[in-house]
This record gives sequence, structure tokens and C-alpha cells, in this order.
Amino acid sequence: MYLDHAATTPLRPEARAAMEEGFSLWANPSSPHAEGRKARAALEDARERVKRALGWEGEVILTSGASEAAALAFGESQAMYEAVSKVEHDALWSEVEYRGASAIEVAIDGSIDFTSIEKAVVAAEPYIDFPYTVAVGAQHINSETGNRQDIGSIASLVHGNDGLLVVDCSQSAGKFAIPKLADMAIVSAHKFGGPIGVGALLVRDFSILHPRGGQERGYRRGTENLPGVLGMAAALEACGEPYVDPGILEPLDQLAQECRDLGGTWLPDRLSDPTPYIRAIAMPKMSGSAQVMRFDMAGISVSQGSACSSGTMKTSHVLQAMQVEPDVADRTIRASFGWNTTREEVERFCEVWLELAKQ
Repeated sequence: MYLDHAATTPLRPEARAAMEEGFSLWANPSSPHAEGRKARAALEDARERVKRALGWEGEVILTSGASEAAALAFGESQAMYEAVSKVEHDALWSEVEYRGASAIEVAIDGSIDFTSIEKAVVAAEPYIDFPYTVAVGAQHINSETGNRQDIGSIASLVHGNDGLLVVDCSQSAGKFAIPKLADMAIVSAHKFGGPIGVGALLVRDFSILHPRGGQERGYRRGTENLPGVLGMAAALEACGEPYVDPGILEPLDQLAQECRDLGGTWLPDRLSDPTPYIRAIAMPKMSGSAQVMRFDMAGISVSQGSACSSGTMKTSHVLQAMQVEPDVADRTIRASFGWNTTREEVERFCEVWLELAKQ
């Protein structure tokens, strides 16, 4: 039983079929000969399908995933400074931290603190060679808690101070609408049933980026992964509305009450805008690492948080930023659900969680 979809979700059959088609188009899309033109036509068709599926009216730069998209968004933006919320994914922080990006605080409910944003954007003084003052990074949905940010209000503050807003939509693309007020949005295919190793940077207009490459209209280096792009497009088109039938997740409502009654912590209770596909739960007396092992012994895959940092044994920087008590943070696991999750799997997870908690 796989309940770690926020890390990677299984490949959809539609994506697999599209990738098999793509493997027959082996030529380089940048080559001018007939085979290259055939590959280019398939690539551009997939790009348009990605745009339609996401409802994006701007440009799409195809990348190797969310990390490369973040590197492009911040490393090549036309903004002088960078400011990033304290609950962002480690991959985004690793891109901007060494350049001295400002850290934006969050409230105890996980929402970005507007006063902190305002301080960051107001403090960023205009510079003659940069048309924008600051590039602000904000997750649409947090990968550890499932909390959703108020992107509209954040955008108003950022744009009101001549800044750019970069929204990490890795956990929301295919599940929720991409915020139209984003100047750039980060997408990762393997979070919604596409293949690993492909993603996109959605860009309002190319003018907000410095061109630095030979591919992707000159904004990216490296030959495009055509089979992966075709798989991403097919996976997006297969995403339903809603992404997961609410009835499948109903057993979690009863588990929430039983968790509270047993002295555990149901973290969605404290979030400003919890979303259904990621649940962070603290068991009363068992550490998160012990829970992950016990669930694994029961044949259930869960995690302690972001897959990129869960093996480090460090306290979650997200829960720290939200001022979650260290003891509660240590006892927190993440269960996340995806396109092929069944009600029986959710029921079994709830059953095992209660068995462990009562021990």
C-alpha cells in the first residue's frame, strides 16, 4: 500500500502509453531534418496540451523537474533581490539561500505572514539594471502539511511593490487551478502521475527572465526529454475533477476524532487552509521514525515529510517555522494520497494507525 504520493505518485497508464510513443520519436527536436521536425512537432503539441490542461495563458519552459524550474525562476529572473517563505521545499531554499535571500516568516497556522512579505519587498530598493525589485517564492500547497497559501493576497503585496511572484505548484498542479496571478509557476510531472525527470516553468512573459540557453526559446540548456514531456501532458489530461473522489478519504474524518481523543495531534486542525491530499498526524507517544518503520512492516508506505529531507533525521523546518512543539514535530508523519488510492487502503491506514497509537 503506497500512501506517499506527495513524494512521487505512480505513473499513470496514459502517461506510460504516451512515453512509449515518444520513444519512437528518437530524433533531437532541434535538428532541422525531417526526423527532427517530426520530434519538434510532437514536442510543441505536447507543450500546448500542457498549457491547456493547466489553464495557463503565458509561456511554458520545459525542464527536468521542479528543481531546475526553481533554478531558472530565481537564477535568471529580472529581479534584484530574492525573498522566500520559511516553509518552502528544500530544493527551492538550496537554490536561493547561498545568494542571501530574505526569509519570510509564517504564522502558527502555516500561512505566510503578510507583514513579513511587506518588509521584504519594501526593503528591496530598485536598481537601474533590474526592472523588478524582488522575486518572492511561495508554495501554493505545502508538501509536508497540505496547507494552501492565499496567493491572491500575496500577489497584491508583491506586485504593488514592483516584485515578481514565483509560486511552487509542485503539489497543486493537476489537483487545483494554477494561480493566474503568479508571474512564474513551478510544475513537477511525477507529483500527478507523470514520469520522474520532467517538469515545467510556467512564465507570464519571457521578458521577466534572462535568456541563458540554447533550447526552449533560448531560456534553457539541454535537449528536451520528449518521451517525458509527452507523458507529462497525458498525465495532466488524465487528472480528474476532483483529483481524488472525496468518498475515498472519508475514513480520515473518523480517524481525526479518534486521534484527538487519544491525545494525538491532527495538524490540519491548526492550518489556515488545509487541503485533502496531504495529512500530517502526530501520534501520542511514538516517534515519527518508529512509525514509518512500523507502517512499513505492515506493508504501508508513509513518510516523515519531504522525501528530499526525511532521511536526514533533522526536525522539519516547516514545522519549526510554524512553531509546532518539538515533541509534536518529532511524532509527526505524513500520509498523502493520489490518483490510484482506494478507500480500502485509507481504511487500512486508519486501522494500523489506531493499533499503533493504542499500544
